[in-house]
Amino acid sequence: MNDHHGGAWTLHRSDDGGVLADLVVNGGDFPWLYARVDPREGLAEVRPLFVEELRLLDGIDEDVESWEHAYEAVRNAVTLRYPDGQEVPEFLLHIDGNEAWWRWSDEPFDEQNA
Repeated sequence: MNDHHGGAWTLHRSDDGGVLADLVVNGGDFPWLYARVDPREGLAEVRPLFVEELRLLDGIDEDVESWEHAYEAVRNAVTLRYPDGQEVPEFLLHIDGNEAWWRWSDEPFDEQNA
């Protein structure tokens, strides 16, 4: 993996690429990065998806399928970009208020090879 710890990552709307938030990295514990969320116009529209994903994450041991569906809704709604502007192929992102944490891969996940 490349060193993408410095600078602000950006969260974008999947449909039109509009920037929803700057994610300003303020820490990390490999493989996770932690950041402050600086919201932009439109973030409020997707926040409920993140609220639901976190709610279901708390009960993932009892119902992983519901969490997977909720996270799929997040991934269908947003893309994540490295500080250099390139799209992140694979990521697991959580947002809670003005805090975000995620892990990523420079390679797309291929379910057939999993």
